[in-house]
Amino acid sequence: MVWSDLVVPGIPLIEKFVRPLIVYFALLVLFRLFGKRELAQLNPYDLIVLLTISNTVQNAIIGNDNSVTGGLVGAFTLLGINAVVVRFLYRHERIDRVVEGGETILVENGEVMKDRLDRELITMAELEVAAHRQGFEALTEVQRAVLEPGGTLAFFGRKPSTDTLRQEELVARLDEIRDLLKGRASA
Repeated sequence: MVWSDLVVPGIPLIEKFVRPLIVYFALLVLFRLFGKRELAQLNPYDLIVLLTISNTVQNAIIGNDNSVTGGLVGAFTLLGINAVVVRFLYRHERIDRVVEGGETILVENGEVMKDRLDRELITMAELEVAAHRQGFEALTEVQRAVLEPGGTLAFFGRKPSTDTLRQEELVARLDEIRDLLKGRASA
């Protein structure tokens, strides 16, 4: 192996910048088209797809170049364009909503929206597992569940009604009175 094979790119430098840009934007569009589920709770199939995508697009990014310099230029380009895109979208909220999409409400007022689960390709079992991870024993404890644009599932618990709170307060006071009466009876 000659040192020049390590540091001299096998393709023109401009091509080393253009290839990662094309792949980056193509993947951005594809992930947007295929939905938030790809970014949400990964099942084994989704993980396999994500891992193999990186290998699949590798040659599209580096071409017929196995030099260290070529790989570093490709990595620099990907990181650089990502930084530019993130900063641009941070300053342009409307465009960010188009790129990332909106939130999807999966549970509203304690009712599971089956049609929305179907649209996002999330099973009831996956929703329940995600709820368990956030501390809910069952979906009946969930007031609202939202699939965020970035693929995060957020759960919000049911809040007790005013009547329930009053009843709990009354029971607590009755318990205090009972304890006081027990104390006087034993004295």
